[in-house]
Amino acid sequence: MVDFITTLPIVLLTLGLIPVAVSRQKRGAIGLSKRRHIAIRISAIGIVLTMFGAFSSVAQADDTTWTSRTSAADNEWNSVTWGNGLFVAVSDTGTGNRVMTSPDGITWTSRTSAADNEWNSVTWGGPTGQEKFVAVSDTGTANRVMTSPDGITWTSRIPATDSEWNSVTWGNGLFVAVADFPLDRVMTSPDGITWTSQTAAVKDWYSVVWGNGKFVAVGSSVTFAGAPVYRGEIMTSPDGITWTAQTSTASDTWRSVAYANGIFVAVSGTGVVKTSPDGTNWTSQTPAVNNPWNSVTWGGLAGQEKFVAVSCCGVGNRAMTSPDGITWTAQNSTVSNRWNSVIWGGSTGQEKFVAVSETGTANRVMTLATTTIGATTTTAAVTTTTTAAASATVTTLAPTATTTTVATTTTTVATATTTIATTKKVEKSESLPATGGNSATVVVIGLFFTVAGFVLLSRRKIS
Repeated sequence: MVDFITTLPIVLLTLGLIPVAVSRQKRGAIGLSKRRHIAIRISAIGIVLTMFGAFSSVAQADDTTWTSRTSAADNEWNSVTWGNGLFVAVSDTGTGNRVMTSPDGITWTSRTSAADNEWNSVTWGGPTGQEKFVAVSDTGTANRVMTSPDGITWTSRIPATDSEWNSVTWGNGLFVAVADFPLDRVMTSPDGITWTSQTAAVKDWYSVVWGNGKFVAVGSSVTFAGAPVYRGEIMTSPDGITWTAQTSTASDTWRSVAYANGIFVAVSGTGVVKTSPDGTNWTSQTPAVNNPWNSVTWGGLAGQEKFVAVSCCGVGNRAMTSPDGITWTAQNSTVSNRWNSVIWGGSTGQEKFVAVSETGTANRVMTLATTTIGATTTTAAVTTTTTAAASATVTTLAPTATTTTVATTTTTVATATTTIATTKKVEKSESLPATGGNSATVVVIGLFFTVAGFVLLSRRKIS
């Protein structure tokens, strides 16, 4: 697609010069006036500019516009992850079909969950040779965990307690899950099968991630002094067992946290974004729009990585991206569904962001793909970490120049060294116009030249 964009101006220019050449030939043969020859040349240039401007605008829109996909069922999808060559999503509604899988994020297949619980989060991880998908739920009796080696066949597991589990992640050789009710709010497992309760602050924990040598969990608490007063809560742990509460933040209801590129990024249901280098000291950032943000992840091809967040609300702007967690840009979310989770993943050459929602008809998945430029190959170290709260997903991806640690977009799983083809997304800062307005300007100029040429041609007196 990008090679086509590169060659298009040359093709159009060639086509545009044909009338000029013809006019010269005719001018010599039948004595066409110089004015008519100039008019034809002006029209040709106008047509070239108009077509190129219009095409550039469309190509540029591909960089920021998501594409709707049909989910396997119109369930309320809460979380999506990537692992073992497969996207896997889980839901809290449906009968015998609360899991769906896709090799490419486009074509989805229903799978039978171990139980029809309200599944809130799914991740991929585990010790080498024992990797698996692990999902957690907030309903059920002694079966609020399920595992699968392939995303297709699922087995019920007994959680440490029947708490309302919202998020699960893998890091530092351990699965860690967090909950918002009742007293036991953290549990850990070395294999996703046997779980142990851990002591943590009695808060509503919605998302947990591993990064920078620690687990970071985010959530909220509420006090009642007349009207309810919400506060954002954060806690950290070096091992998933011993947890330390960090300073709470006013009026925040944290929904998702991600780690990548040396920074934690948290988003909230009150439209707030904050960043931290260590999980302890947090700085407020300005979101693209003040939507309630449900999920944040990190991903992208080498050199084009970014944070992506999705929201439940807003008009045509329920997604936003940032290269650093600080500066955010709104994106067209294709349809105004309640988007709960987003992840980066895909086989080499088919990588993309995938988001899932709880509303919509035959459109509860959307994807944002990438464009390949050239055939350069490189190596990159990728360590992905994802966590999903009842509607939260996070990812960490650490690029380097030599190794590719292929993990899943839901958990930090260092597994293999791989060389991958470098593909490059067409960014607004590169060859295409910086904004849609620039493309429109080219179109307007092109139309002006075209009309001027035809007006000149239509004049009765052509000397």
